[in-house]
Formats: sequence, structure tokens, C-alpha cells
Amino acid sequence: MRFRHTHRPGFWIGFVDFFTAGIFLLFYMPLGGLQDEIDEVLGHPTMKYWKAYLIGIPTLFIYPLVWTARIAEELKARAIALGVEGPYTSWRHMFGWNTLGLPLMGPAVATLRFFDTLNRVEAELNRRASEQSTEEMTHV
Repeated sequence: MRFRHTHRPGFWIGFVDFFTAGIFLLFYMPLGGLQDEIDEVLGHPTMKYWKAYLIGIPTLFIYPLVWTARIAEELKARAIALGVEGPYTSWRHMFGWNTLGLPLMGPAVATLRFFDTLNRVEAELNRRASEQSTEEMTHV
């Protein structure tokens, strides 16, 4: 899979999502291709965001936060395995900024680091795929 979105603006995604109470990501995850890209990067299917969002309603949206923090930790491990330089997103960073961060900017700071890590991982995977296809073409 070639990743087309390696420059997602994480701060603004988090900022808009905060002010729409998570509704922005309900549409952006499937329509923007983010859900599929996360599944591809992590190497396994993850729970769909809309399901995590629905579970979040009775849990005062703690569940989607924990769900996102788990994905952040997996993304950090993937970045380290690929040799991508930090700083990385993490469970602690995602959860901490969303709960203890500045009242309005915490979620935006958390998603900034999340998407920065995701963008660098996707760029590295694109680079490796490009190198592999170049090698295959030279061996033909």
C-alpha cells in the first residue's frame, strides 16, 4: 500500500475534533482513509472508531481515549522497529495531554505528536516500498 497522506496536520485535526466532540473523526476516519492506513501501518485490523465512539458515550468518552492511546503505543513500537527517529507518540503522551493538558490545547497537542509519528512512519514505509520496487525493476 502506498500512503498518500504523509503530511496530515495533527494539531488542527485534534483542535477541530475537540470542538466537534469527536464527530469530526467519525467522518474523517473512514472517509479520509485514516482507519485503513492505521490498520495497514500496524499490520492488523483495529476496532472501527465509530464503535469506540459509541462505547464512549456511556463511559464519558474515556473508552475512545484509551482506544486511541493503545493505538498510539502500537504506533510508537512500529516507528522504533522501522528506525524512525523520535519524538514519538505514546500511550502516556496521548492520555496525559488529553486529560491533564491545557483545557483546550491538550487534545490538539496529543494529536500533533500522534500524526507526526504516523506521518513519519508512513513516509518511511513509502520509501522502503519505493526502494523495493526499484530493486525489483533492476533485477528484471
